[in-house]
Amino acid sequence: MRLTFHNPGEDYMVSSVLEFQTEGETALWSDAVYYFYPEIDQEKAKALPHSQRAAYISQHIRDKYRELLPVLEEKLPLYTQHWQAHQGQIAAALSEAFELNADELFNDLRCNISLNPVSPRYLREKYFEVFYLNSQRGALGIAIHEIIHFFWFHVWQQEFGSHPDTWERPHLPWILSEMAVEAIMSDERLSSINPYYPRENGGCVYPYFQNMVIDGTPILDTLAGMYKQPIRGFMREAYAYCQRHEAAIRRHIEEEEKTF
Repeated sequence: MRLTFHNPGEDYMVSSVLEFQTEGETALWSDAVYYFYPEIDQEKAKALPHSQRAAYISQHIRDKYRELLPVLEEKLPLYTQHWQAHQGQIAAALSEAFELNADELFNDLRCNISLNPVSPRYLREKYFEVFYLNSQRGALGIAIHEIIHFFWFHVWQQEFGSHPDTWERPHLPWILSEMAVEAIMSDERLSSINPYYPRENGGCVYPYFQNMVIDGTPILDTLAGMYKQPIRGFMREAYAYCQRHEAAIRRHIEEEEKTF
């Protein structure tokens, strides 16, 4: 497992932000840009036709990129050094969690420092993003979260043989993978270096999973109880549970995604 940090450039930053400004996107994903960049007038933007709104947001992101370029370049070595200081223990924890040798896999992972507060990840292309406002500790916590997804779906594919398209939002395997991160992150070798763990520190999974209750129990607690067996057994039991409760899970997510 090897990770390198990059500044992908101005055009990339714009494209990344606009990916979550498509027609019909829910507020949870689209409105983060207005919160972190209040100079972008949300009311004005949403009143514009889509193409004009995209152009309006794009220009602000380009201006912001040029303004923040020294900050981005300053943070890259900090992120890199902090990652390298902890890479060994992360690999050891993931090797144990996924019952494989993490050092032999994903030696070409890339992390792009980004102006996009959503910070997406791309499994096929083997890269993900970290929002630039993160400290080196925060960037490490986000990186661990995202790298867990790469290993999760590496094993998932072996176990289920599903198509990679089903590993993305809004499919149920994506939902489970996002929730399962907390259980895997509970390993002291990971949790001790993630400033977003536990939930009281903000949480290492989306907030709408942290307040999701199924059958009177927080779903993350239910999954944590299942995570006391080999990873493949956990995947099967947890996925069957999510399938049984899919309607309730989706209702909760739909409601939560209406606001940022």
